Amino acid sequence: MNKLYGIQYLRAVAALGVVVFHAAERNGGHFTIGAAGVDIFFVVSGFIMWVLAETRQPSPTAFLRERIERIVPLYWIATAVMVAGGMAGLFPKMKLTAFHVFGSLAFIPHVSPSDGGTWPVLVQGWTLNYEMFFYILFAAVLFLPAARRFPALVLLFGVLVGFGLVLQPDGAVLRTYTSPLMAEFLIGAAIGKMWLANRMPPATLGVPLIIVSVAGFTLVGFGYLPFGPAALAPLSGMLLVGVLCLEKAGRVRHMRVPAYLGDASYSIYLWHTIAISVVVKASGIAGLSALPAFVLSIVAGTVAGLVCHELLEKPIAAWFKARRHRARVRYAG
Repeated sequence: MNKLYGIQYLRAVAALGVVVFHAAERNGGHFTIGAAGVDIFFVVSGFIMWVLAETRQPSPTAFLRERIERIVPLYWIATAVMVAGGMAGLFPKMKLTAFHVFGSLAFIPHVSPSDGGTWPVLVQGWTLNYEMFFYILFAAVLFLPAARRFPALVLLFGVLVGFGLVLQPDGAVLRTYTSPLMAEFLIGAAIGKMWLANRMPPATLGVPLIIVSVAGFTLVGFGYLPFGPAALAPLSGMLLVGVLCLEKAGRVRHMRVPAYLGDASYSIYLWHTIAISVVVKASGIAGLSALPAFVLSIVAGTVAGLVCHELLEKPIAAWFKARRHRARVRYAG
């Protein structure tokens, strides 16, 4: 996937969009469309998982293990930092309970005791509850023959989303796992299936698709289209298809900085709110106006993610890789 630079650029755009959204929110402004980075993440995630599974053919166990190694350690560290900060009184509005912490670490959707929202201690971790559930469903589908996997995904997600739309359950778990947001993973998987089958639209449609999707996101941002999966899911899918059309034709060039931001997008996503909180408090003490505080928040959130990418994410990934290599050597011996 690292050779698909367009995917890396989309991950960078999605992560930075969320950073700007939270920076604006914490400094009294609004950049609602930035939150649509989550929708782009979900669609891209579905695409990546389908392509990786179909090209590498991992066992269900190996697939889940790789996903856990990729997602869990860094998220647990970020959550632990938030819990420690809450216990130290750095986050006065945070209320911690044993189940809130456990549910956060175990990716169990639940109502936060702090404000009644359905999210974990690290608020943006709510998206990882969706991701982990998707990984579990996807791993289950890998038990099937290759030809039956996509129809099984369509059936699973169709039943879940249909159940949610018809019955609209109240509980946090059912409300999460039957949300229309789940369909965004399926859209990404469908695009991955098209990609591997060489059935992408011609390259001439790449730029128009990107332009139309960006225009759609703009209309959502200004309130002319509803903010939600009904609009954001197809727009995210359209954006991905447009980028892949250009990618297929070799028209996406390698740009070091955007590619690096894409590599670090997970760390940026996890750590940016902590840095933004520090900047907002420091700006209040220093008497900075909203605009410079907003800009500093964006910079701090991004830099914090890049630092954690280098000091935490990459070493953790290298450790797991070395561990798997040692296990293969022992097995071969």
